[in-house]
Amino acid sequence: MIDDLRFVLQEDCPQAPAPNATMAVRNAYDRWIKANDKAKVYILSSISDVLAKKHEDTVTAKEIMDSLQSMFGQPSSQARHEALKFVYNSRMKKGSSVREHVLNLMVHFNVAESNAAVIYE
Repeated sequence: MIDDLRFVLQEDCPQAPAPNATMAVRNAYDRWIKANDKAKVYILSSISDVLAKKHEDTVTAKEIMDSLQSMFGQPSSQARHEALKFVYNSRMKKGSSVREHVLNLMVHFNVAESNAAVIYE
């Protein structure tokens, strides 16, 4: 079943079919949308709450996986350095969402901690 969903991680979202599109085109689009929704649910339910909250508005499962790969796919010392650098240099921009800012900080703290950074409270 999960192998049936793998294609959404490799293909970009197809264009929405035109009103006069053939039934085959519409079925392919609907299949991709349903598979993407299932893949997103599987991914979001299997990651931490902080990461799930950060990615809940992401449109495609491929974008979520690309984001997770960029966060966790680096060597640990480099990932730890980049995460702490982000936290130290982070400034909230005027008019931006406090929630998004705090979630970004929490994600980067979690990345740093998961890569053996010692953070004292």
